[in-house]
Amino acid sequence: MERSEVISKAKNLVIKIGGSLLLKKDTPDISFLKSLVDSVAQLIKDGRKVTLVSSGAIALGKASIGGKIAFGKGIPSRQALASVGQIKLMNLYCEFFKDYSLQVGQILLSASDFSHHSTYINARNTILALLKAGAVPIVNENDTVAVEEIKFGDNDTLSALVAALVDADLLVILSDIKGLYTSDPKKDPQARFLSLVERIDRRVEEMAEGTCVEGRVGGMRTKIEAAKIATRSGIPVVIGGGNNFLKALFFEFKQEGTLFLPTQTKLQARKRWIAYGRKPKGSIVVDEGAKRALLEKGGSLLPVGIKEIKGKFQSGDSVSILDSEGKEFARGIVYYSSEELKRIKGLHTNQIEEKLGYCYYEEAIHRDNLVIL
Repeated sequence: MERSEVISKAKNLVIKIGGSLLLKKDTPDISFLKSLVDSVAQLIKDGRKVTLVSSGAIALGKASIGGKIAFGKGIPSRQALASVGQIKLMNLYCEFFKDYSLQVGQILLSASDFSHHSTYINARNTILALLKAGAVPIVNENDTVAVEEIKFGDNDTLSALVAALVDADLLVILSDIKGLYTSDPKKDPQARFLSLVERIDRRVEEMAEGTCVEGRVGGMRTKIEAAKIATRSGIPVVIGGGNNFLKALFFEFKQEGTLFLPTQTKLQARKRWIAYGRKPKGSIVVDEGAKRALLEKGGSLLPVGIKEIKGKFQSGDSVSILDSEGKEFARGIVYYSSEELKRIKGLHTNQIEEKLGYCYYEEAIHRDNLVIL
């Protein structure tokens, strides 16, 4: 599919806005906000649906009462700043979208909301209801309650998960980073800009690692990780930046930013949830025969193909499936706990009951609960 076709056919958009674009020296960048809101309003007028994933709450909170709250690495201080800054962030969006008679809706999500299928579906339904009503859903991580163990880590990852959540046709990640280069253009005059990436492989990941921004939670590396989630879910991604990027991309049809093509057709909703909605609690290392059965035949994972169990997990948890070299190639929901699998790994199905005293399932992971990455 041509780049222009990908952009023009995308009707359901998720747009992530980096805090570095929203703020200049801890104050709102009015010029950028005007350009952003004007472009979003035009997209909606053209019949497209737009969900925003916006950073900036903690920085706005710091600008407001940072002198009264010690800003450090402690979670409570960041949560306090987020609670103040999130209100100011939403007020900004309300004021700017009001000029276009558009309502906004606040959606605060934590990683635990994605872990349970019921809350995952509820979040999806809420966003879709706002879109159906012609409003603009504005999503942010719920920093006021999230603890380190259940944080997304950055809003790039959150934007990819939201794109999968709402069946987006395109994810746009806006930042002050113009796109992907072969190396850091500030350090290497020979660095080449890449307008198209057909597949995210180790070479692309190394390029991203070479263009990290020191001191920033998000950088090109986290954006590539987000692009991997989205493209593996069948969703193309554009990474780019600048005040008028959306205008150039959607209305002037310029070759702006880096386009990452999807690697497969869209996964079914439940498969997306299994793959990316839940954080794996552990991992299962399988032999080459089991790997081939999963990749080539679409089979279930049987205990006989399991070589090693890593971590602790219970029946019903999500796990990563690794090959003998330690590379993750699938995820799934297990029928047995880590302790049970340690006892039955390498055994044939007819040996499970003899070892455990029971045999609830013949499979460790049924193919319906398994997703190839």
